Amino acid sequence: MGTLFSSRMRKQELRNINKQHVDVLIIGGGITGCGIALDAVTRGMSAVLFEMQDFAAGTSSRSTKLVHGGLRYLKQFEVKMVAEVGKERAIVYENGPHVTTPEWMLLPIHKGGTFGKLSTSIGLRVYDFLAGVKQNERRTMLSKEETLKREPLVKQAGLKGGGYYVEYRTDDARLTMEVLKEAVNRGVKAFNYVKVDSFLYENGKVIGVKTVDQIDGATYHVYAKKIINAAGPWVDLLREKDNSRNGKKLQLSKGVHLVIDQKRFPLQQAIYFDTPDGRMVFAIPRGGKAYVGTTDTFYKEDAAHPRMTTEDRDYIINAINYMFPSVKITEQDIESSWAGVRPLIYEEGKNASEISRKDEIWQSPSGLITIAGGKLTGYRKMAEMVVDLVADLLQKETGARYQSCKTKPMPISGGDVGGSKGFEAFVAEKTRLGQQRGLTKQIAEQFARFYGSNVDILFDLYDKHEKEAQVYQLSVDVFIPLVYALDYEMTVKPTDFLVRRTGDVFFNIDRAYRSKDGVIQYMSKRLGWSTQEKVTYSKEVEHALRAAIQPVDQDDTNSVGA
Repeated sequence: MGTLFSSRMRKQELRNINKQHVDVLIIGGGITGCGIALDAVTRGMSAVLFEMQDFAAGTSSRSTKLVHGGLRYLKQFEVKMVAEVGKERAIVYENGPHVTTPEWMLLPIHKGGTFGKLSTSIGLRVYDFLAGVKQNERRTMLSKEETLKREPLVKQAGLKGGGYYVEYRTDDARLTMEVLKEAVNRGVKAFNYVKVDSFLYENGKVIGVKTVDQIDGATYHVYAKKIINAAGPWVDLLREKDNSRNGKKLQLSKGVHLVIDQKRFPLQQAIYFDTPDGRMVFAIPRGGKAYVGTTDTFYKEDAAHPRMTTEDRDYIINAINYMFPSVKITEQDIESSWAGVRPLIYEEGKNASEISRKDEIWQSPSGLITIAGGKLTGYRKMAEMVVDLVADLLQKETGARYQSCKTKPMPISGGDVGGSKGFEAFVAEKTRLGQQRGLTKQIAEQFARFYGSNVDILFDLYDKHEKEAQVYQLSVDVFIPLVYALDYEMTVKPTDFLVRRTGDVFFNIDRAYRSKDGVIQYMSKRLGWSTQEKVTYSKEVEHALRAAIQPVDQDDTNSVGA
């Protein structure tokens, strides 16, 4: 897998795929497209995937980072969705315990709030039933005193108690990458920074695509029996290229999250709380930080580079100070932020928070298949539905028979750790082995938790490259993941590594600032950049760091994005 999914092999692999014919061609390298690629290849289909930015660069690295059961959809009577995604989150967790972890969530109940004590108790009980929640993770109701014991920062005025239930925290970009790596390991060809420029037709039917490499401008033609549009916020643009943008369409909604150091906001418990305007917001502790979000506003600007505005920032700060009045957060306390767009299926007369998150599959007269809407949690089931359709169509058209879906009990890349029950023992054993190789206990454990069953590769890289880290003035816990990201995760730009492969720009921005020069120097050497490329990529890193900190009064759609 390493050589085929290496940044240095990317160009050669692109040349190899030129003018090739495959069963399935997938447009979009977010969680949905990567899930489809994995499902297709495990049924025996040949598949290629193109992403015009980096993998997970759109919605799939900018979510609330929860594989959650969608409690709020009960309020909208989306019973089927709650049941489906609730069951799916357990599957996602079992197949990748290194990127997903249970997180007990506290829902404070206040007089006059969105949720009453009785309705919350009933709602959570129904939620447990619909989602098939495990016995030890079922909800409990808390008194006012028990609620404050779990989170003393919660507003005490009008507090009646709380609901306590389990969600699952994830790293969305890492989850996407691990799903894709598993697909690549099984034979999928996947490429970032390759844009589908136009479709190729024969007798009115789509038979392939013309692509343009966004790094060097080279063009490639690839042919497929079935082409799947899984481009998230961009699905309608592709439907326009196919002259099939009619009927239902997308409505983009922007969501913003703020990151605050826990020294300043010592949140000890994940909270799901209502705001004065009746919306619901998450506040979640993660690795010494607390992140809070999200906003939910209609968005019509550049989907590739959404930015936090001063209005977004102030809304979330006000929400924090409303529910946690003692912390008195100000704009100076914000360490980082991210903004993302959700591709929702347009519904007349509804605001962004009310629009359903359900997914739909559309087929155009040319044969283009589009998957739209949906949630991170339901990615595997969405992929199963799409590939079921593709398998049926191919059987009718060619007589080929494909196996049924295989992904339900299948660990993703890094997930071969003995399931959720075996994960802690796995981490303990790998930490011990890492220490034997010379790593500190902290870094060995960090690698084991972050990379799961791929950790042995990082240990081997440490043996080979330990001394080289000093040359680039990078700490081992940055340098070894950087080498791995280049060799095994098709990392093309420094922002790929600093934003998505590690999440440092969001959750460890000080380290991102410290390491950026060394990262750029090492990547430049490994990938043979020109002076101009080095300047361009350095500017992109500076922009990504600035965008994480500085709000704009109006979304800046003309700047270079990460």
